[in-house]
Amino acid sequence: MGSLMLHYAGLSYLPPSQLRFLPSFGVICSSAEQVSLSRRKALEKVDEELAKGDEKAALSLVKELQGKPGGLRCFGAARQVPQRLYTLDELKLNGIETTSLLSPVDATLGAIERNLQLAAVLGGVSAWNVFGLTPQQIFFLSLGLLFLWTFESVSFNGGVSSLILDTIGHTFSQKYHNRHEAGHFLIAYLVGILPRGYTLSSLEALKKEGSLNLQAGTAFVDFEFLEEVNGGKVSATTLNRFSCIALAGVATEYLLFGCAEGGLADINKLDMLLKGLGFTQKKADSQVRWSVLSTILLLRRHETARARLAEAMTAGESVGSCIETIEDAIGNDDI
Repeated sequence: MGSLMLHYAGLSYLPPSQLRFLPSFGVICSSAEQVSLSRRKALEKVDEELAKGDEKAALSLVKELQGKPGGLRCFGAARQVPQRLYTLDELKLNGIETTSLLSPVDATLGAIERNLQLAAVLGGVSAWNVFGLTPQQIFFLSLGLLFLWTFESVSFNGGVSSLILDTIGHTFSQKYHNRHEAGHFLIAYLVGILPRGYTLSSLEALKKEGSLNLQAGTAFVDFEFLEEVNGGKVSATTLNRFSCIALAGVATEYLLFGCAEGGLADINKLDMLLKGLGFTQKKADSQVRWSVLSTILLLRRHETARARLAEAMTAGESVGSCIETIEDAIGNDDI
């Protein structure tokens, strides 16, 4: 498409000599396409640096584009509520029931585990009737299964059973499949922490990392945070960012389903961090309540971006492509 085009409005009434060349909207489209292409190439470079393990180079590239027109407008651009002590009543006024959010119970995996146990019992009874097993044979069979369970628990730290349960959960439960990693990714990006990778299931983590003891999760470029932790002093800005990221998963589930199932490990890690920093219970409660409110409001404002990001992550898109999805989904007035 050329940068100029003819506008033929009124051609039936004007002689050719009076026709004028007018600037085409194609100029704007070409410019927008060039900006998008430039950003896409930069994000491909970010993916390359992350693949090489050079997190500092990847973060440097992102910061070069941060806040620039046609660049990464949304990175670190989150508008958060003022930080102060919020009461539980204030959270309720904003439609937040902390008991449903901060006390996750994994009902999905629990139900799957109970059904598997019931199936095992029924299978044992059926085998007894069909094959005519003697009580002694049943005893030795049960002893063998107990040995295998103990061996798996000790040798693999329960990784095999967790892998089986997680895989079944993702196969049969759409609610479980749409879990909260998109929430972690989106909030991290909005508060200025670069995600460096993600997995959506234990099976995917096994394929990528070769470990049975890894679960679904999102990893971040967090060397700056670790430097502060190792130095024994974490800034308020850094703590606020990671508090929101830690609670983003349970907050996403709460908004989608009315309660949180996964994310207990995230809450425990945040609790350990606050205790390690010497926070009193009152100060820790204040930090958590502010983080919950701020994160919930961000997720509500950017639900469209989170939904599109979840689709991109389900499709296995790269970190750079996921970032582009966020940038495309959030308008200038919504940042």
